[in-house]
Amino acid sequence: MSIHSVIVEGSEIIRQKAPDFVPKVGLILGSGLGGITDSMKNKVVIPYQDLPGFPVSAVMGHAGKLVLGTLGGVSVVCLSGRVHLYEGKSPDAIKIIIRMLKHLGCLTVILTNAAGSLRPEVTPGNVSLIYDHLNFMWTNPLIGPNDDEFGDRFPSLENAYDENLRIKMKAVARELDYPLTEGVYAAVMGPCFETAAEIRAYRTLGVDLVGMSTVPEVIVARHCGLKVLAISAITNMATGISKEPVAHDQVLIQADIAGKKLCRLIEIFLERNKHGLSE
Repeated sequence: MSIHSVIVEGSEIIRQKAPDFVPKVGLILGSGLGGITDSMKNKVVIPYQDLPGFPVSAVMGHAGKLVLGTLGGVSVVCLSGRVHLYEGKSPDAIKIIIRMLKHLGCLTVILTNAAGSLRPEVTPGNVSLIYDHLNFMWTNPLIGPNDDEFGDRFPSLENAYDENLRIKMKAVARELDYPLTEGVYAAVMGPCFETAAEIRAYRTLGVDLVGMSTVPEVIVARHCGLKVLAISAITNMATGISKEPVAHDQVLIQADIAGKKLCRLIEIFLERNKHGLSE
């Protein structure tokens, strides 16, 4: 199936299951962060497998379901589980996911991920906003023919992580008395965790956070005009920063701890800004 047909057919199925529902915000949840959906109201749950051609992740901690409903009084469509390029997925999978959010009516996308910290003071269990990125995946999902229906051939990534949204999220964090740092996120292909030498190089380049997702989604989102807010759940210290070994099961444990903070932050952020996010 073509990207266009997957988007159109999937959108029709979603609208049949949730008539008159028009989401304004898309939420994409990273490893172990699916608990956000527990706070949603008036939920309609659609397994990815029910949407022909929709990409499905096989990674532990990614539920693989679309959840429609309200959070903080805002209509949202939540993707509980994302796909990763390291799974062997085509970049077209990223286009399908993000462009379907746009096709359904979303104006903003909030991306979450599990990330390693390169800053000793930013420890596991905390959260951090992303204000810029370095793409070490050595690929771009927009390679190939441009789809003019969604955006220009040469999109700008200036203010890719919307400054106004970040200011509002920081205000919510202060209100809740949650420590909320900001950092530059390095996206690596994975699935290996980084070497100590790589982490030293990234620190030299000004990197604060490292992970295996998010940047391809940001690129596609900005290409089609969606505003982006991205938040990392700090799940581990990067290799060489701490003596603790890095392992995926520990990532999931820390994602659960940080995820509780993340859920509260996002819910209150939506509640405080529901009118602006619907325009």
